[in-house]
Amino acid sequence: MHRTLQVPRTAHLYQAGTLSADTQHLWIVCHGYGQLARYFIRHFEGLVDAHTAVLAPEGHSRFYLEGFSGRVGATWMTKEERLHEIADYVAYLNRVRETALQEAPHAHLHVLGFSQGAATVCRWLAQAHWPIADLVLWAGVFPEDMEMRSARQALSQTRLTYVYGLQDPFVAEDKVQEQLARVRSAGLEPKIITFAGKHELNPAVLQQLKAQGKPF
Repeated sequence: MHRTLQVPRTAHLYQAGTLSADTQHLWIVCHGYGQLARYFIRHFEGLVDAHTAVLAPEGHSRFYLEGFSGRVGATWMTKEERLHEIADYVAYLNRVRETALQEAPHAHLHVLGFSQGAATVCRWLAQAHWPIADLVLWAGVFPEDMEMRSARQALSQTRLTYVYGLQDPFVAEDKVQEQLARVRSAGLEPKIITFAGKHELNPAVLQQLKAQGKPF
């Protein structure tokens, strides 16, 4: 007999910049499979200024990347008890947003998901009933099992951007085109940004994303 219990636990997130009444832009950025938030957030330090802050939540599950010791990574979910894991991280990310906006009540929300983090933020934002200025899916897409109708409702006023490296071995062009067709059929029109690189973040593209968010 399978049973479940809801238990309190400690979640970890890292912050770059200051959250205050003067904060105009809040970026919540979600890492990919096997990454840790304290290293992931370093890529976003160039976004920070007097009016912009970045929060990097970390997936609850950690594991050794090789063998039984050494470097550690985190993941947002696996296929095991996936619906419970999705519900847990959606509740966690909701709490991150709510806590941050208590400190920065005037901030516009920008969300970026990298690789596995892209599917994570898509599932999170599908239940959103609050404004999202930007959703950036970097080297990742909407999950195949996700109902696009809910995404269309949540993201109808959101600027959607896809970013990927042209040499990324995990991003096949035919899969990108399939995803774009699916997204467009739901009434969403994404902007596409590519760069010369692999499965990685790119500082110049991050600055471009920051600049496109400034009109808010």
